[in-house]
Amino acid sequence: MSKRLLFRSHQGGFTLIELIVVIVILGILAATALPKFADLGGDARAASLKAAKGAMSSAAAMAHAVALVNPSATTVTSEGVQVTLTNGYPATGTDAQARKFAELAGINASDYTLETDKGELKVTPKGVKTANAGRCFVSYQPPAVAGGAPSITEGATTYNCN
Repeated sequence: MSKRLLFRSHQGGFTLIELIVVIVILGILAATALPKFADLGGDARAASLKAAKGAMSSAAAMAHAVALVNPSATTVTSEGVQVTLTNGYPATGTDAQARKFAELAGINASDYTLETDKGELKVTPKGVKTANAGRCFVSYQPPAVAGGAPSITEGATTYNCN
């Protein structure tokens, strides 16, 4: 009787076939779940553009608040960044002015592509496919007249930012 107990105590664990079946099932589950998580880059870029839009809005509001306190000011220095004003808001008429405003908003060239065209700053995240580059952006344009509001436009959706 002791030989039977000793023999049974040596049998334990899983057989090789059971382990292979479990590995195959895990592989199938991973193969079906992976595509759902693999292409989250578009979501991340769209979310970063929403953050960039908020940062632009906040930076413009901060500069405008200083301009309201000192109406004769043509520049504003905030957080060590000097920004030129036009109609009470940060100017983006030149490339240098646009880059200063982007710096004030915390938008840097290592994460985004910055373009200026006719006084408009256009921000596109790095990694956007060339075909979608014109549709995944946030743009800022100061007001055309005194007392106006700046235009901050978002053209980003998850699909556009792939």
